[in-house]
Amino acid sequence: MPDTLFESDLHSLPLLMRGKVRDVYSVGDDHLLIVATDRLSAFDVILPDPIPGKGIVLTAVSNFWFDHFANDIANHRADMPLTDILTADEIEQVGTRAMLVKRLDALPVEAVARGYIIGSGWKDYQASGSVSGIELPAGLAQAEQLPDPIFTPSTKAEAGDHDEAIDFDAVVDLVGRDRATQIRHATLSIYKRAAAYARERGIIIADTKFEFGVDKVGELVLIDEVLTPDSSRFWPVSEYATGMSPPSFDKQYVRDYLETLDWDKTAPGPRLPQQVIDNTAAKYREACERLMAR
Repeated sequence: MPDTLFESDLHSLPLLMRGKVRDVYSVGDDHLLIVATDRLSAFDVILPDPIPGKGIVLTAVSNFWFDHFANDIANHRADMPLTDILTADEIEQVGTRAMLVKRLDALPVEAVARGYIIGSGWKDYQASGSVSGIELPAGLAQAEQLPDPIFTPSTKAEAGDHDEAIDFDAVVDLVGRDRATQIRHATLSIYKRAAAYARERGIIIADTKFEFGVDKVGELVLIDEVLTPDSSRFWPVSEYATGMSPPSFDKQYVRDYLETLDWDKTAPGPRLPQQVIDNTAAKYREACERLMAR
């Protein structure tokens, strides 16, 4: 089992922020070092118990997808060895969790693609027959595949706050129509290709969240994490069924456990039983192994 890291401790670089999962350090004026810890957030609350090795999986999976789509969209990774900015002890602490990236202007939108009706989308559909202002066919069952994937964006919340679903017009208000259209196209295009790839490896990507930034010349750039068990809902093809929330390779397993508790989904989060921690770590590792064919 990989060493567990709840919070990184680097002295060579100034710490900018600790997010829900990632610690972000400044590297000069043009770069950032992003460290994926083993913290886990659910319902936008950081839980007190880390998931061993989770940050290593998130970094490996994100790097895999960045490579996979490198010819289709620019990403934020920078080509500089960690030995140029960290001590040997610091590299030992975070080397498998760290990603050196370009400092970009992040866009204020969570770009969500949904291929199946589940989670908050299912609740919205039950109440209104639509998700993010998109009318859907009547009579869909929970977890049913949609006729076509849909773009259901949300706001970007700070740690402890909740993301809020918005419609496409709200994205236009935030970033302009041309950029909003570009984000929607990139989100759905990447999702469709990734979903087809993953399905061949026994994983259904039910939905996922992307984040984008803009570089100095105005080019759209894929940032943050990509198609990981934290930012996506992964289901095993062999256990998929409608009318229920299918078993998952991602933190939905933890969410399902938390839904059984008398907890109001505000901080502080509840402690997790060791069995839930161990099973979640195993699910993350299995998703990584399947996607990367290891």
